[in-house]
Amino acid sequence: MRDGDAGSSFGYRLHHVQLAIPPGAEGDCRAFYVGVLGMTEIGKPPVLAARGGLWVRAGALEIHLGVEGDFRPARKAHPGILVTGLDDLAARLTSAGVEVSWDPHFPGHRRFYAHDNVGNRLEFLEPR
Repeated sequence: MRDGDAGSSFGYRLHHVQLAIPPGAEGDCRAFYVGVLGMTEIGKPPVLAARGGLWVRAGALEIHLGVEGDFRPARKAHPGILVTGLDDLAARLTSAGVEVSWDPHFPGHRRFYAHDNVGNRLEFLEPR
């Protein structure tokens, strides 16, 4: 536990993060999340697959990309994604044409922000 954390009798753990995408963006999102980030696409249950979207996973991290008709990218809200090899990931994103914005203001971690192909903000961080 981190300092100041309080336990809960509910056993909370994160299952997935959902981000919105515009209708018809699945192919471009697949290119970004699978092709650039190196995540693996996972199948959606048929009843949910009919709604469109895309699910991806890497290790314990699962991101669900859900179609939203009146889409607006999350410019402030974001998942904080712990990684190893932060510099290598930054280089990979940069070489794919994705701008990374370093931010030194998170104690005990190095981090940067980037936006996915539809404009959603992503935070990548690595403990010092």
